[in-house]
Amino acid sequence: MDWFSDIFSAAQQWLFEAAVQPAMFALGMGNLLEDGYDATAWFMVGVIQVLILLAIIGPLQRWRPVEPVTDRATIRTDVLYTLIHRLGLFRIALFFTLDPWFDEAFGALRTAGYGTFHLDQLWPGVTDHAVVSLLIYLVVFDFVAYWTHRGQHQIEWWWRLHSLHHAQRQMTMWSDNRNHLLDDILVDSIVVLVAQLIGVPPGQFVAIVAFTQLSESFQHANVRLWFGRIGERLWVSPRFHRLHHSIGIGHETVKAERTVLGGHNFGVLLPWWDVLFGTANFEQRYDPTGIRDQVEANRDYGRGFWSQQWIGLKRLFGRA
Repeated sequence: MDWFSDIFSAAQQWLFEAAVQPAMFALGMGNLLEDGYDATAWFMVGVIQVLILLAIIGPLQRWRPVEPVTDRATIRTDVLYTLIHRLGLFRIALFFTLDPWFDEAFGALRTAGYGTFHLDQLWPGVTDHAVVSLLIYLVVFDFVAYWTHRGQHQIEWWWRLHSLHHAQRQMTMWSDNRNHLLDDILVDSIVVLVAQLIGVPPGQFVAIVAFTQLSESFQHANVRLWFGRIGERLWVSPRFHRLHHSIGIGHETVKAERTVLGGHNFGVLLPWWDVLFGTANFEQRYDPTGIRDQVEANRDYGRGFWSQQWIGLKRLFGRA
């Protein structure tokens, strides 16, 4: 992969020097050039992701769709969410708001003599190899993501935010980033906290986030595809994750004639956690997606970006 890293680094340096650096000097942000250089990498990774979506996953959706596309307006809104997140706009907002707090907090801990634990030092000579340490970090992050995802579903106030993601009844490869911004802030804060605590190198952190995002986009794709009896238990497939979005099956259950929080298939990358903690469902079925109260009570979760964000806030505070 050295050749790819060299090409990527050269392209990042060129884009930074040709466009980002002059713009930052013009805006009086010369003291933030190092952060601007990092932001250039995130932008480039996002562009690569979008190109892969269009060139590979898009044709797969047209080849073997689960259902016909009937609501292109809601898909266009999902595209907007994807561009905001993948091209770095959301991350830039976090940089100016939450990042300074994290830097100050961890700086204070280090000053007090509390360092972070580096997982790649577990077995010197083995885990300090880039590929091995990357795999270790990937498994750790996915374990955290599983429990974070369960929290989004089983903590009532958090579900009020996360339900926006499940209100999409026309799932496509663009649906992964359809989230309330407060929900994303909570999840990203957990990810940053874990990354700091276990000492993930910046380059590997970018790779882990990018790889996870791309896999999640594929999982949400409108494609009739599964990985076989063994493969389904090794990696989350579009079929496995679609069941998680299925009305009344994957993210809510009915007990004593009332809907309660629960569900199946919370794994983000690895189904292992669902198997281990008893939340796996490997049924071979493709059901309609959405939330029960959209069907039974015609509940409105919003059509456009701003209406979805506003209704989500009202829902959080019991006003919707």
